[in-house]
Amino acid sequence: MHTVALAVTEGVPHFELATPCEVFGTDWSHLADPWYRFAVCGPGPVGVGGRFRLEPDAGLDALVHADTVIVPAVADPGGQPPADLVEAVRAAHAAGARVASLCTGAFVLAAAGLLDGRRATTHWAHAAALAARHPRAEVDPDVLYVDNGTVLTSAGKAAAMDLCLHLVRLDHGSATVNALARRLVVSPHRPGGQAQFVSTPVPEERRHCLAALFPWVLERLDEPLTVQDMARRASVSPRTLIRQFRTVAGTTPLRWLLTQRIHRAQELLETTDATVAAIATATGMGTATTLRRHFTRTLGVPPDTYRRTFRQTPRALGG
Repeated sequence: MHTVALAVTEGVPHFELATPCEVFGTDWSHLADPWYRFAVCGPGPVGVGGRFRLEPDAGLDALVHADTVIVPAVADPGGQPPADLVEAVRAAHAAGARVASLCTGAFVLAAAGLLDGRRATTHWAHAAALAARHPRAEVDPDVLYVDNGTVLTSAGKAAAMDLCLHLVRLDHGSATVNALARRLVVSPHRPGGQAQFVSTPVPEERRHCLAALFPWVLERLDEPLTVQDMARRASVSPRTLIRQFRTVAGTTPLRWLLTQRIHRAQELLETTDATVAAIATATGMGTATTLRRHFTRTLGVPPDTYRRTFRQTPRALGG
């Protein structure tokens, strides 16, 4: 069973504490069994957001035994992170743990040397300070999260949920994380490269200008859709559509469309016996070669490897 350890210190904010507790600490074994073994680790009882006291399950020394270590936001990103936390995180990574930070937890990872030579992000309001204090880190203030394999960082608040769901997707696959997102009533996936600051980061259904277009596109992923097709459906010019996509989704129409095609391919690989060529047709990729190229570039593994990793009880394509 995969062990997730949440490292807490005095003054940890509520949101970045509650998010990983809900995702990894709740028993979701009916979605994927086994789920995670979860532990909160800290130096002793700590204050949470100035209102609560938290009794950790174990000390910071237990981080070295975890498969994944999550470092939530720190109380004061302008100060130095606690030395014992920095050392424990460094030791955990050296022992082989995957280490992820939420919001200003990136300052802890940077102090541990884990961001040296790596691309990283944090809350946009603190990105400049992180870059100035740790010039060997390549700080990108414009994305939701960055995945470097064994070191991951996220932006603030809602992006913490995005990164946690991304970790579940890596461990249990697309179908599982979609089911979990439905239970949590959140968006199942926002790409890490999506902008932190857009007018409507999580659009409210039926209240934004593309609300009718999104489901129309999702029902036609097997068709060779273009920007012109989508603009015509939305009754706007292609230039206006591109502007609306950047405002609502923080990305371009074609990049969003490719992301949806990849998600559909993931689900079909997990849950059907369809060939890669058939899935390429069903997702509008055209050929198996095209699907393999985009899939591997996006997820880092080819479709066949992904299927072997996340295989579920197969069903017929379209079932």
